Amino acid sequence: MTITESPARSYGPTPLTLDELVELTRETAREVRAGLHEIHFDAEHRWSVRLRSDTYADVWLITWTRDQSTTLHDHAGSLGALTVVDGALTERVWRVTPEGAGLRDRRLEAGRGVAFPVGYVHDVVNTSATPAVSVHAYSPPLTAMSYYRVDEAGALRRTHSVLTHDPEPDVPTLTEVPTGPRRTDAPGEAVDR
Repeated sequence: MTITESPARSYGPTPLTLDELVELTRETAREVRAGLHEIHFDAEHRWSVRLRSDTYADVWLITWTRDQSTTLHDHAGSLGALTVVDGALTERVWRVTPEGAGLRDRRLEAGRGVAFPVGYVHDVVNTSATPAVSVHAYSPPLTAMSYYRVDEAGALRRTHSVLTHDPEPDVPTLTEVPTGPRRTDAPGEAVDR
């Protein structure tokens, strides 16, 4: 992807727009579907690997088995986008509308891409028995994440923030990028794609 400077870019502290981040995740999702990146599923933790990183963006591959989820969070000063490669995910988004504030669910099917601006608070979960795969991009690359809960009165409350370069700060993450045409579903077990 070529980054061009534009005076209309006022989405955040990056030259990339939200639309460009969605396109970046879609391009990478096509690479994953073509078998260019190894996929691993872990029943205990979401599995993730950084596929690329530069001054402007990090791109991550994340897998989800049933009931694996993030916690309600934002991406601090980074814009973000995700595209579902395979399976489906449910995104729970904190929304403020004239009817009131609260969490709203939307189902993200394979091929669907969504973007999130600075300050966007959401949770993502795989509610299906079928494993899911997604590609995420953050620009500028992540440096922090904040976590939230909805209190008894229905208000959003920040519980804590962490400095991190990883969208999965509480789970094991590979430090090297695996590549290859095979999909690994369990240690020592590969499934041809």
